[in-house]
Amino acid sequence: MTNPLTSSSFGLGLRTEHYLPILADKPAVDWFEILSENYMVPGGKPLAMLDAIRADYPVVMHGVSMSIGTPDGPSAEYLHDLKKLIDRVSPLWVSDHICWTGVHGKNMHDLFPLPYNEETIKLVAGNVRRVQDVLGRRLVLENVSSYLQYSSDSMAEWEFVAAIAEQADSMILLDVNNIYVSSVNHGFDAMEYLRGIPLGRVQQIHLAGHSNHGTHIVDTHDQAVADPVWDLYAQAIRRFGAVPSMIERDDNIPPLAELVAELEQARRISSSILSPALAA
Repeated sequence: MTNPLTSSSFGLGLRTEHYLPILADKPAVDWFEILSENYMVPGGKPLAMLDAIRADYPVVMHGVSMSIGTPDGPSAEYLHDLKKLIDRVSPLWVSDHICWTGVHGKNMHDLFPLPYNEETIKLVAGNVRRVQDVLGRRLVLENVSSYLQYSSDSMAEWEFVAAIAEQADSMILLDVNNIYVSSVNHGFDAMEYLRGIPLGRVQQIHLAGHSNHGTHIVDTHDQAVADPVWDLYAQAIRRFGAVPSMIERDDNIPPLAELVAELEQARRISSSILSPALAA
């Protein structure tokens, strides 16, 4: 279970505002993460721009509509379109979220958490195995932020995430910001979360900003990465090693150069931890 990128690498989420600056300036970014659904289309400018950027940069695919936690799992039509995009762009890996996004075929355009129990693990792991068979590759699944808990929960979130990866033989996209957000909202120890995730299963790390409302935190992706999230990222690198990492920004999007400068902080943190370890 080795990463396709075997050393530290650092990416950004590809956003339409940055198409032209990327092509003109060739920023120091190792790869870009695309939102799969934005490019699951028959043609047009998004695909044309993606093809141009792919000539210079590898990409990874990140979905928001697979709804792996619904009883029937992803539809055959969705998987067909996803596989078509995979064949077109040859991503390093393909990810989505451990969540449900709608019912009765209606997408509610949100990432809803699941009950953390054995029944849900069995359901999700079965759906993941089916998707992996269709796609012919391992799926990478992200932990989501949450603002409620189910009365049927019988385990901690990290135990739930780890069990799905082990039972489905899938990989984990560890969103460090989501861990921090949920740890504040629900009062658990973020370090205990990291310790509960198995070594060798983490394919990628997400970093993002949030909005702190005092009584709770919302995962808004409209701010710079907060200091407590950087601190938790350092702890994640200490535990998991050289995992490809990236910054997400979905609103209040700054100029590309500003995000590239922020990404340099991730490089510095990772290097400060890994370089002494490699020299020892």
